[in-house]
Formats: sequence, structure tokens, C-alpha cells
Amino acid sequence: MTRNITVVENILNANDRLAQENYARLEAAGVFSINILASPGAGKTSLIEQTLPRLKNKLRVAAIDGDIATSIDSDRAAAAGALAAIQINTGGDCHLDAVMLHGALEKLDLTQFDLLIVENVGNLVCPANFKLGTHKTILVASVPEGDDKPYKYPGTYRGVDVLIINKVDLLPYVNFKMDYFERGVQALNPGVTTFPLSCTTGAGLDAWVNWLIENTQR
Repeated sequence: MTRNITVVENILNANDRLAQENYARLEAAGVFSINILASPGAGKTSLIEQTLPRLKNKLRVAAIDGDIATSIDSDRAAAAGALAAIQINTGGDCHLDAVMLHGALEKLDLTQFDLLIVENVGNLVCPANFKLGTHKTILVASVPEGDDKPYKYPGTYRGVDVLIINKVDLLPYVNFKMDYFERGVQALNPGVTTFPLSCTTGAGLDAWVNWLIENTQR
């Protein structure tokens, strides 16, 4: 058992070192970067599709999309307005890691962008354990998933910089107790920046987009 723990620690330490290199590279290029986490179907890609048109003529955006297979998400990002969209297929891995991001960054001329959006693989466990080197980590939670997710996945909720509560238009139709959900979030991540919104109706999206612009231009 001790040997197994040591191997895992070595893997994570090596990943963290490369993540620092990724961060330094993005900093040197003046590119603000975000890593978006969520479970499958929470609305990561929909959020990107709704965000990119609102950033047109304001920020130059590149997208890196991680998935087990297909280029569906990067195709959607390109169609929504990303100036460059790179797909990373993990071949079965349930997360992106710093090595994968490093390889994708090699394909980009970072001087041509202001913002990099990384869409991680849909999963609420593995992605939280592997740093990529981005500036901020964004978690998309959605109303249909249920209000118990902070209690079930504390490691993920504890480590994020921004929480997006998506599909709030469904609140009248779903048994989702917002106060219970928020108590769980605050116990793990007090004061976390939160944006309730709907990618369907557009409610709340302006506040999220303004946050992105403000942080990118700092």
C-alpha cells in the first residue's frame, strides 16, 4: 500500500511541476486562462457557446477541449467564435493533465490571444486532482444534477475559484433546494464567486462575461 501511495504522489508532483511551467508560459504571453470542470451534461460546452459570442470584438479567445473521444466540443467552440479550437482526446482517461495541456499549448501562438478556455473532461472526481497551470478553475453545477453534489464531491467544490449554477430556469420544475446546496458550498469554499445563470434563457450570463473580461484585462 505504501508503494502505491508513493507512486501516486510522484505522478502528481511531476504533473504539478509541469503545470507551473504551463502557468509561466501563459503569464509570459499575457494570456488569462480558465479550466472548466463539470459532470457530463452540466453545460460546460453550452456555457462556452453562450460566452464566446458575447466576447466578440472584446477578447481574442482560444479553446482547448478535452474529451475521451470525438471533436464535437472543439467544433462547437470554433463555430461559436473561438479563433482557435484544439481537441484533446484522452483515449479513456477521465481528466486532462498538465502534460496534455502542454502539448496543446505547443500548437498555439499565444501572442495572438487574450483568453484561453480549457474545457476539461466531464467528471467530478479525477480532474480536481490534476493541476493544469491555468489561472482560475471554474466549476459548472446544474440544477438537474441535484442539490447534494457539494456533499458528495467535497474535493472538487473545495478547490474551485468560481462556481456557476447552470439551468436555473428549471428551478420551478426540479426538486433542488438552493439553500441546502449553498450551505454545502459555503462549508467547503466560503465566499466563492458564484454566478447563477441559464444558458437557455441567457439570464445571468452578462455578469459571468463581465467577470471574464475584468480578469482578463487585469
